[in-house]
Amino acid sequence: MSFSAHEILEKNVGLFAILTVVAISFGALVEITPLLYEKQTTEPVDNLQVYSALEMEGRDVYIREGCSVCHSQMIRPFRSETERYGHYSLAGESVWEHPFLWGSKRTGPDLARVGGRYSDEWHQIHLIDPRAVVPESNMPAFPWLEKSTVKSEKSPEKLRIFKEKFGVPYTQEQIDTAKKDVEGKTELEALIAYLQSLGHAMK
Repeated sequence: MSFSAHEILEKNVGLFAILTVVAISFGALVEITPLLYEKQTTEPVDNLQVYSALEMEGRDVYIREGCSVCHSQMIRPFRSETERYGHYSLAGESVWEHPFLWGSKRTGPDLARVGGRYSDEWHQIHLIDPRAVVPESNMPAFPWLEKSTVKSEKSPEKLRIFKEKFGVPYTQEQIDTAKKDVEGKTELEALIAYLQSLGHAMK
């Protein structure tokens, strides 16, 4: 009784699994490798600015509070998205993001271009009591951010790490003044500063 190669493959689960991994790995290599050398995916877009020390602290609050679980920061190139949120997201906007915060779930709206859309006062009210400005919102309130002060001692080191490890072009002056720039600021102020910075390069 003869077996075809196809039959042997189907009846040998271990071999099938190994060859599946090899096929997927080869496909990923072919798809991803060219992107590592594409200018549009490795170089920042024009007008991209580094986060200030306060914005960086706000980004950490954003990550800590799990905001990326409900809000994406990636506008897809579809008319329904660009009409609502603005220009679709470009890879060059995220070259200094470590980790990136694209997200995939939208319990709340996309925030990639939220910077400048609302006033600081609106964000303050919204974060403390979301339903005061959006009655149908199911977003949780974050009142403790108004009472928590940013730990300024770590700010210079954060900027230094991003400069030395990830190549983010911070100046030595920005690193040296980071502690002073965030001293006495609340986590609420820092988070608002971060939100107001989003999407600035593509306005």
